[in-house]
Amino acid sequence: MLDFLLKVDDFVWGVPLIVLIIACGVWLTYRVRLLQVFHLGKALRLMVKNEEGGHGEVTSFGALCTALSATIGTGNIVGVASAICAGGPGALFWMEVAAFFGMATKYAEGLLAIKYREIDQSGHALGGPFYYIEKGMGQKWKWLATCFAAFGTLAGLMGIGTITQINGITTAAQNFFDPNARHVVMTIGSGDNTAVITVTTVIVGLLVTVCAALVIIGGIQRIASVSQIVVPFMAIIYVICGVLVLLCNLSAIPDALYQVIAGAFAPSAVFGGALGITIRMAVQKGVARGIFSNEAGLGSAPIAAAAAQTKDAVRQGLVTMTGTFIDTIVICTMTGLSIVITGAWRPELGLEGAQVTMYAFQKALPFPNQVCSFLLMMCLVFFAYTTILGWDYYSERCLEYLTKGNMGPVKVYRWLYIAAVFVGPYLTVKAVWTIADIFNGLMALPNIVALLALSGVVAKETAAYFEEKRYIEHLK
Repeated sequence: MLDFLLKVDDFVWGVPLIVLIIACGVWLTYRVRLLQVFHLGKALRLMVKNEEGGHGEVTSFGALCTALSATIGTGNIVGVASAICAGGPGALFWMEVAAFFGMATKYAEGLLAIKYREIDQSGHALGGPFYYIEKGMGQKWKWLATCFAAFGTLAGLMGIGTITQINGITTAAQNFFDPNARHVVMTIGSGDNTAVITVTTVIVGLLVTVCAALVIIGGIQRIASVSQIVVPFMAIIYVICGVLVLLCNLSAIPDALYQVIAGAFAPSAVFGGALGITIRMAVQKGVARGIFSNEAGLGSAPIAAAAAQTKDAVRQGLVTMTGTFIDTIVICTMTGLSIVITGAWRPELGLEGAQVTMYAFQKALPFPNQVCSFLLMMCLVFFAYTTILGWDYYSERCLEYLTKGNMGPVKVYRWLYIAAVFVGPYLTVKAVWTIADIFNGLMALPNIVALLALSGVVAKETAAYFEEKRYIEHLK
């Protein structure tokens, strides 16, 4: 089964899709005139300033935190480590390239989500790729909107939203509380694909499942309220740890940057052919894990953006864009540099997933190993927990579109989602990430097609917004 999944993953995340995602970001960057560079400061200011008088279910900041709750997760800790282990330090470079152009992609997604969303008489907002495909591209493309919604529903249930996140949480907890796996309950699989289930795995998995269920049943308002507290708090703690790593290893940063840049273009010349790392592998793993982490082009973030209390599509697009900056340009960069500086990615160490980042923090931070392990474990637990919440919201909205607003199946889906969280710890890490990658790619394809088709709308709305702002400033 794993061999089959790996073949499907290689096909889905082949060169055509990677080129399409990057090309979309490059094209949108051109259409919005490098907006992610010239208006990043404005976007960061708007991020914490809620708009008054807007329509929607949650504040603009609440919508961003809901989106960040889904993006800042295991991708920042486990995903970056997996990308560098598979593609070498050069994967981090391609992750950053994907993120830079992905900021323009994320901006377009947020803008289109507000422009084409629907708000019913009770104030319930629903929007995202399925609506800007159907309403922006026309009814003849509704089949593409349906495909996206179907893939989004499955991605939340079987990949990025449940199994991957809970697996990352329980693995981190086991590595901290029972690193030698002395209290084994059972083993699943064989050989390299063996999953060891300990008492810690069972207890932590059950606790997270219960905590997730208590929030998920409360809907978007409860998810947003939890995210607004947990996401900023844990992101700040993780960034502080990352800054400390870099400050304590300043002399090693130039060599790490050399490894990242050289590894992106000539990995065999830098690391030798023995590691088996190729440029294609560095690009593929960097872009795939980058998309997994920041979700630019995936079409998930606009679903949360559509719930924002705002009447200005461009404004929300700018706020949505900051999610990629925070997630990848800031947090993933810190994780990646920590791993490269300490050499935690090297195959001879035999580390996998969260173990790689934990090893890096233990070697780089001036604290006892237990303190470093605890800090990283807590960050991973809370990041992954909020991702579980955020992706439940995404997949529920996709299902709501498929059922034409019938909430009966959505309520059933919530319990299936919770059940998927419960069984997640009992699957092997490699299979989990492979499944998540496949569904990410299937979601991205219809969304990228829509973004390219509607790039003219994005450019027109953007130009009109900034012309109006310049006119108002001129009058003042």
